[in-house]
Amino acid sequence: MPHALFPAARRTSSFAALFASLAALAVALATALSTTGCVRLSTLDANGLWKVVGEQCVPNARDTGNPGPCTSVDFQKRYAVLKDINGRAQYLLIPTDRVAGIESPEILYGGSPEYWRGAWAAGRYVDAKLNTTLAPTQLGLEINSSQRRSQNQLHIHVDCMRNDIADALAPYRHDPPGTWRWATLDGKRYRVTRVTTLADNGNPFRVVERSLGPQRSMAVQTILVTGAGPDTARDGWLVVNSGLDVEGGTGTAEGLLDHSCALAGAR
Repeated sequence: MPHALFPAARRTSSFAALFASLAALAVALATALSTTGCVRLSTLDANGLWKVVGEQCVPNARDTGNPGPCTSVDFQKRYAVLKDINGRAQYLLIPTDRVAGIESPEILYGGSPEYWRGAWAAGRYVDAKLNTTLAPTQLGLEINSSQRRSQNQLHIHVDCMRNDIADALAPYRHDPPGTWRWATLDGKRYRVTRVTTLADNGNPFRVVERSLGPQRSMAVQTILVTGAGPDTARDGWLVVNSGLDVEGGTGTAEGLLDHSCALAGAR
């Protein structure tokens, strides 16, 4: 029976308009890459980052030797490095295995990939993008808690530190390794410790997990890593941690990074 309030001509026109809108949306969601090779992920798809790495970068690197759209894929170390569309020189380190995030128990096992060491090495891409060499205290690595991320694939942000945060961390640069001290950074409560390696027992995931009480969870933690001084071989790194399970704490330290890289100056 015809719909008197929705004539056939109008239905056809409306369906055509709806189809065009859906087609445009599909194209927008399917376009994961910008012309600069950076990743633009849809906030509607929490698996978008994995689809780029697992379905594009890995097979491209394996089949053609070109890791695009990633900057690099290391099959032996089991991670890829990808330029994020957000930020002047921000890169992401992403496992080439399916790993959800900071709450994943497999990142704590002995022999698991040393993602933090790889993320620190990826700082060279930040330097190249900025056409400068950052001091270790100017480079920051960060991972968000499971409640403060948009993607369900582990990724470590690699970017510039905020100048004021780097200055605020200066008093902790010579602390004895393994000693935690509290700090207020950007109005939130964090604790800070120094490590002399980012691998094995100094791996920040393991360092934080070992220090948590029985009622606390890795899922709600955030971790930031930066150089403890001008020479990491001598000075090591600072591990900065906070959690949603701490009064005044937070599940993200990404705000301690500066995606505009102001410390590198205008170039």
